[in-house]
Amino acid sequence: MKLQILQENLQKAINITSRFASSKAQLPILGNILLSAQKAKVFVSSTNLEISASVQIGAKIEKEGEISVPAKIILDLISNLPKETIDLELKQEQLKISTSSFSSNVLGMNSSDFPKIPSSVDEENSIQLPKKEFSDSLSQVVFAASLDESRPVLTGVLFIWEQDYLVLVATDGFRLSQKRLSLITQNKKQIAQKIVIPKNILNEIGRLVEEDGNILFDFQEKEKQVIFGNGNVILSSRLLEGEYPDFEKIIPKSSTLKVLADKEELLRAVKLASIFARDAGNIVKFNIMEDHIKITAESGSAGSQEARVDVKVEGFTSDFEISFNYKFVEDFLHSVVGEEIKVEFSTIDKAGVFTDPKDKNYLHLIMPVKV
Repeated sequence: MKLQILQENLQKAINITSRFASSKAQLPILGNILLSAQKAKVFVSSTNLEISASVQIGAKIEKEGEISVPAKIILDLISNLPKETIDLELKQEQLKISTSSFSSNVLGMNSSDFPKIPSSVDEENSIQLPKKEFSDSLSQVVFAASLDESRPVLTGVLFIWEQDYLVLVATDGFRLSQKRLSLITQNKKQIAQKIVIPKNILNEIGRLVEEDGNILFDFQEKEKQVIFGNGNVILSSRLLEGEYPDFEKIIPKSSTLKVLADKEELLRAVKLASIFARDAGNIVKFNIMEDHIKITAESGSAGSQEARVDVKVEGFTSDFEISFNYKFVEDFLHSVVGEEIKVEFSTIDKAGVFTDPKDKNYLHLIMPVKV
């Protein structure tokens, strides 16, 4: 392998792929990045066996070949080189990296031991997802996925494919987010109606979206994996197996009390309450009156606070008090695009339904805390 490549292009590719290299894995090769020179392109790839990344960049190839090198070393080296042309040359199991004023030899490993990962996506059989809308939709659901690995299926996002929509669902058992996204085109092959994708790869997609256009999505049923194509970046992931909870059962079909509030005013009140709630199980109380909400929090060691937020209330008959984990309320408020939010209640022991009045396709549930 012998080639010339621009430092900024190589650095960008390594920045992306190095996040998926695993230095703590039992297989040392998984701590490496694979550099593969083919025709006029270089493929920079990595995997931790769950999520894989492959970035394609242009280069002047004199001799084809490939080598895997330690991710951390190659990242630190390339990041600190000047923005100019870099020469890469493979000599046995060593990669020589040189510029006009620098030269280094990095010990590598035989590329034959590197796992095979997707480096392209089948455009003809893929679904096109609008980049901006898909990324924005992910940001409204991924945060609700569980961090508890004891129930792996809840650490991902449920994708439900409908005729004209993709429905995204995430829950950790205490809250739930649901977002409906219009599809541009359907692919030509049959796709499983419901699949669960790990949240880690979905977080990466949000980080990679920089301009308008489409993300290509391909589902490989036999391999039980999904592939996302975003320009010159290919991300792939295994699916999470297991039965996803029947979340529709917990969505209240009706409500007796509706509250319309200014998002920023409510967020400010919740943040103030959180100062004291942190020492009291993160609990904040919402006492709903005829024309305002009283938000309170109390700490045995720090004190207490009370904030009033003027709101519009429908269905008020008497004071209604319910408690929530303030972090869950904050997360929802940060995800809302509009200036107002609506909250609907049925009883004090059932989930509050949080929505954005200007976005009929977004729904969020938060279970109350029993005090």
